[in-house]
Amino acid sequence: MAVDISDQEFDELVAEALDTIPERFWDRVDNVVVLVESTPPSDEPDLLGFYDGTPLSERDSWYSGVLPDRVMLFREPLKAMCADRAELAEEIAITVVHEIGHFFGFEDHDLDDLGWG
Repeated sequence: MAVDISDQEFDELVAEALDTIPERFWDRVDNVVVLVESTPPSDEPDLLGFYDGTPLSERDSWYSGVLPDRVMLFREPLKAMCADRAELAEEIAITVVHEIGHFFGFEDHDLDDLGWG
């Protein structure tokens, strides 16, 4: 069932997913880097993505001079769960929106309710 595409093709799908996020949201994204890693941490082998940082909703005047937040996507579990390139592109887009949602302060249950779980 896994999709067999190159790392470069996968990265292109991630870029396409990022391009679908409306400008009005990107205008508010600050100090965030999007990274692709092959596999997630060994204690969570099925993890598709992860947001590591301080959500926008929690940033205050103290927030300055900090390292960028990270949105991480995990290539192998995403490829393993999809039957074809179109399904993979859709799953990457869902994962990107889900993790960017965490940047904005949404919790998993909020994102699930919005259809981005």
